[in-house]
Amino acid sequence: MLRCLLVDDEPLALRLLTSYVERVPFLELVGTCRSALEAMTVLQREAVDVLFLDIQMPDLTGVEFVRSMQPQALVIFTTAYEQFALEGFNLNAVDYLVKPIAFERFVKAAQKAQARLTHQLPEPAAAPAPTPAPAPNPTPPDDYIFVKADYHTQRLNLRDIRYLEGLKDYIKIYAGAKPILTLNSLKAFEDRLPPQDFVRVHRSYIVALAHIDSIRKNRIYMGEAIIPIGESYAEAFFKLIEERNMH
Repeated sequence: MLRCLLVDDEPLALRLLTSYVERVPFLELVGTCRSALEAMTVLQREAVDVLFLDIQMPDLTGVEFVRSMQPQALVIFTTAYEQFALEGFNLNAVDYLVKPIAFERFVKAAQKAQARLTHQLPEPAAAPAPTPAPAPNPTPPDDYIFVKADYHTQRLNLRDIRYLEGLKDYIKIYAGAKPILTLNSLKAFEDRLPPQDFVRVHRSYIVALAHIDSIRKNRIYMGEAIIPIGESYAEAFFKLIEERNMH
């Protein structure tokens, strides 16, 4: 039996996929989720073999979810847009189903997942190996933090963090090539980060002053990212910027 999780923000799509799973003898439904963030929570408490994952979803797309979390489960993308197919396969997806999904096509994708698990994982997957302890580093302790992401704890140098975005119960940390997702609150990070370097500028954003390229009206520009400045945070933020200009 393959334990599968269905992730799609459209109720009709979830109902259709649920009916398909119930018709396939070797599939067992673990649950259904309306967002990638909800799926993240389920994956932390349930063993899942296959993810049927929609791509176009609010807050976090299916592609962003796979890039950030690198889930242990096999992934079968479902979407109404064929142009995402190449990107999906670049993420080592088992298959790519274009809506409306026919039952025969669904079964074929499920069989591909079954074959991959049979050939690559003849025994139940072992728990992820512990992350090796980091080598001694001359960087002072105040220059980095540790965050829990997916199944490991990751060290982040503060100088690499550009900004943080709050997404309900999760935080998206933009540092390095791809964002990191961690279960936490923005307030918790605001308390941990040095206030002289990181500033809360919006109820959903904390920015690193060192990475700001420019400020125009109520917008902060950092590379391709545009961060809004909330009304309740604007006065303190611009006062800090003015003080920095005087030094």
